[in-house]
Amino acid sequence: MNKIIAASLISLGLFSGMAEAGSRHAKDNHHRDFAKVTHVQPIVVQSERRTPRRECWEEEVRYETPRHQRKSYTGPILGGIIGGAIGNELGAGQDNKKVGAVVGAVLGASIGNDLSHNRNHRDNRVQYRTERRCNVEHDVEYYERVTGYNVTYRYNGRTYHTRMDNHPGKRIKVRVKVVPVS
Repeated sequence: MNKIIAASLISLGLFSGMAEAGSRHAKDNHHRDFAKVTHVQPIVVQSERRTPRRECWEEEVRYETPRHQRKSYTGPILGGIIGGAIGNELGAGQDNKKVGAVVGAVLGASIGNDLSHNRNHRDNRVQYRTERRCNVEHDVEYYERVTGYNVTYRYNGRTYHTRMDNHPGKRIKVRVKVVPVS
């Protein structure tokens, strides 16, 4: 029994040693080296920056205010009375006198209203005030920014391409994998 246990331990040790050698061999298939950079082209993106700017100026503004705030009906009433009297006088017959008086009163009231309205507009008080007006304008600034680099490099006579975040310089580090060919 002791011989079986000893033989098992020896074979287990040999097997684990072989496994370790195999894994060491797999790790050793990779190594690092340097490749020569032959071309670097920046990847450029055009952008814009908008900055708000408040622009203000002084402006003269006209204000018109009526002198009398209350509305007067004197013009239309007087016009109606005068128009009715004239229409009554101009009517030839008795029936025509009533029609003439009504038409004269309506026309007189309308004329009186127009005269009263025009007089009120002429009597309005006009004032000018200087007011500050403002508007928001945007200044636009265009700029370019580099977002990465397209890199061409050579290793062992072959050309490769990659994209990098930073400029690589004259050479870049590469990982080389060696695999046996069967």
